[in-house]
Amino acid sequence: MYSRTTMLRGNPRAIDQAIAVVRDEWLPATTDLEGCTGLSMLAGRRSGRCIVASGWRTEETMQASADSMRPHRARISQVLGAVPMVNEWEIAVMHRVHPAGPEACCRVTWGAHLVPDRLDDDLSTFRITLLPRFEELVGFTSASLMVDRVAGRTSLAVTYADREAMFANGQRADLLRDQYARAMGARVTEIAEFDLAVAHLRVPETV
Repeated sequence: MYSRTTMLRGNPRAIDQAIAVVRDEWLPATTDLEGCTGLSMLAGRRSGRCIVASGWRTEETMQASADSMRPHRARISQVLGAVPMVNEWEIAVMHRVHPAGPEACCRVTWGAHLVPDRLDDDLSTFRITLLPRFEELVGFTSASLMVDRVAGRTSLAVTYADREAMFANGQRADLLRDQYARAMGARVTEIAEFDLAVAHLRVPETV
C-alpha cells in the first residue's frame, strides 16, 4: 500500500473552505481512479497547515494518478494561498481499533531513519512491541506508519477520539514517542497536531 501526501501551510481563515474543497471536489474525483483507496485530510485550524493524503494499492497506480492530482492540488493551493509540498510513501503499518468520529484528532511524528538497512527489522519491532502499547492509550482509535525508504524518512500518525483524549495521554504518549524513536533507530524531526477533517482513507489493515 502507498500514499501520496500534499502538505500546505497557508491562511488559517481559509481552512474551512479548504476542507470543503477536499471533501466535495477532490475526494469524489479521486476515489474513482484505479487503485485508489480513498482520501483523508488533517487540518490545523490555528496554524493554517493541512495534509491531504491519498491511498493507493500499488506504487504503479499511485504514479499513474499523478496528472489527475495536479488540478486539485492547484485548487487547494489557491484557496490557502500556499505552496504545496508533495511526498510519496509506503504504508508500512495501518491499524484501526475504532472508527474515527467527528471529533477525531491526530498527532503526527516525523522522523529521520538513521540506519536504512535495518528498516524492515525496525518495522517488525514496532508492530510487535510498540503498537500494542499505543492501543492502551485512552481514546486511541488508529495508528499508521509510513516510510520513505529512499530518503530514510518516517511518518507516524496516531489518531484519538478527540482532543481531550489526546491531551489526557500527555506524558505517556511522549514516553511512547521516545521509545518509538529508539526502536526505529530514528531522530524525531517534528511533531504536529491536527483535526481529522476528512476521514476516507480506506487502507486495509496491515496488522
